[in-house]
Amino acid sequence: MTVVPYKDDAAGKKSQVAQMFNSIAGKYDFLNHFLSAGTDIYWRRKAVNQLKDLRPTRILDIATGTADFAIESLRLSPETQVTGVDISEGMLEVGRRKLVDKGLSHRIQLELGDSESLPFPDNHFDAVTASFGVRNFENLKQGLAEMQRVLRPGGKMVILEFSKPTAFPLKQAYNFYFRRVLPVFGKLISKDRAAYTYLPESVQAFPDGPDFLSILTQVGFKNPAWQPLTFGISSIYTAQK
Repeated sequence: MTVVPYKDDAAGKKSQVAQMFNSIAGKYDFLNHFLSAGTDIYWRRKAVNQLKDLRPTRILDIATGTADFAIESLRLSPETQVTGVDISEGMLEVGRRKLVDKGLSHRIQLELGDSESLPFPDNHFDAVTASFGVRNFENLKQGLAEMQRVLRPGGKMVILEFSKPTAFPLKQAYNFYFRRVLPVFGKLISKDRAAYTYLPESVQAFPDGPDFLSILTQVGFKNPAWQPLTFGISSIYTAQK
């Protein structure tokens, strides 16, 4: 079953996700840090560290949003350049203002684009990353296959995504927070209840852990690996081409 933000809307998932992120773009960064108690910053740092040995000069950041992951990636090397792609112009506008404020516009380029049909040649990037974005793909395998296509041989893919804790009592506490607490605060602050109802529903529907590793193998990635973070609330997935 395809999970969408606006259940009464006949538009496809891709269109609805773009609409949702345009709606919450102005509050997105605050909500991320507030609702995760700042843990999202630690998760991004851990994910970027997966590329330390590679020291990539050309990175593609999929579903880049407001560019937090792209900005974190710049510490890998003074030569690192990042291209960020997202389907939400609202999120990209917030990201562009952030880059101007930080004086980083010369190192990060943000582009409106569809992650499932990337406008880049084969074997182009040293690394391809995605932070909390792949579960929003309308066609997961197509989006991952595109990431594999544009990655150069020997390059590395890093995906940071929510996952589902399985141990008692964290599983029960996590489910209560995600389904009862988060949508209330999300609606109060963003004024879009659907966005923070969709979040737990999309996480629940996402094939995490070993299931996701299997999909990475199916689309052509090699050596897929999985590292749960914070008792399994999120996970880092890596693979190579």
